[in-house]
Amino acid sequence: MILSALAVCLALAANPGYTIPIVDLAADTSRQVMVDRESGQYLGHPTTVLLEDGRTMIVVYPKGHGKGAIMMKRSTDGGLAWSERLPVPENWSTSKETPTIHRVIAPDGTKRLILFSGLYPIRMAHSEDDGLNWSPLAPIGDFGGIVAMASVERLKNGDYMALFHDDGRFFEAGMEKRLIVKPVFIVYKTVSKDGGMTWSKPETIATHPEAQLCEPGLVRSPDGKQLAVLLRENSRKFNSFVVFSDDEGLTWTAPRELPAALTGDRHTGRYAPDGRLFISFRDTTRESATKGDWVGWVGHYDDIVQGREGQCRIRLMKNYKSGDCAYPGVEVLPDGTFVCTTYGHWTKDEPPYIMSVRFKLDELDAKQSTAHR
Repeated sequence: MILSALAVCLALAANPGYTIPIVDLAADTSRQVMVDRESGQYLGHPTTVLLEDGRTMIVVYPKGHGKGAIMMKRSTDGGLAWSERLPVPENWSTSKETPTIHRVIAPDGTKRLILFSGLYPIRMAHSEDDGLNWSPLAPIGDFGGIVAMASVERLKNGDYMALFHDDGRFFEAGMEKRLIVKPVFIVYKTVSKDGGMTWSKPETIATHPEAQLCEPGLVRSPDGKQLAVLLRENSRKFNSFVVFSDDEGLTWTAPRELPAALTGDRHTGRYAPDGRLFISFRDTTRESATKGDWVGWVGHYDDIVQGREGQCRIRLMKNYKSGDCAYPGVEVLPDGTFVCTTYGHWTKDEPPYIMSVRFKLDELDAKQSTAHR
């Protein structure tokens, strides 16, 4: 029986398309908020953090395509309105890659915001006053990587685990100048024991002989006992993959292909008050009516474990250029409102800019029910 169930699960995962319904929010402009736009300028790849007051949000993003000077804005009303671009340290203009921002708490209770900028070497800046003042970017070690750090998770012992990937170009100094015939994608973890100030030598958590696994998006199980990491598959020959850990990241399962309903780039997940899970990503599903758009998935954590498709998919906004969108920030306000923030080519023949979309899951339930009448 176990083998039979596993075979069904794997067969479903290999399917290039999905059967769950799509809830389309793309035309509902009442849910959309402009975060930043500049005529003729590419603005992309944002990440966000929600502070403990449940209403202050910070967004960071590069002025350029995956690289360029780091911009920062703040909202004090849960993402309904945003400040002008805020002053940042001068050397943030030297960022080579997508910035990411995270909240960490040191063993002595000190709260910090930490911001990473990747390639070689991975650099970090920190703030101890909720982003009002920041340190310059500085290397965290003699290593580099891509989309650093896509996920940062507090472990049960108080340490923090950060995840990133590299494809053979940036992990060590000078590697980007070497001729790489076939890239080897490796997903790494690094650990901080002092609230994000120093980080350990990276260790491999996932790689695959055929698939190109990258951009790890971590989700902790509702009972807190398991970690799941959803992975972009960059060869576009497979669905996305997932790995699991039952020992706080010390060991990991072999990568397993996910159902097509969860196939995409840069998975970012948060739980709703009712326990359901929402995951935002760029739709790279091999067979999908929303391919290339900014989409989301609604289901339960156990759907990921069991290889099920989940409840539904959501199109958040339509993207007009070759899948260039959706490195998302996802936050949940105290009333259950999801505030999802990302970039995309939202206007035809114009550079991408940054928008957010707001919703509650019960609103999506109502739309799904109406669509099936």
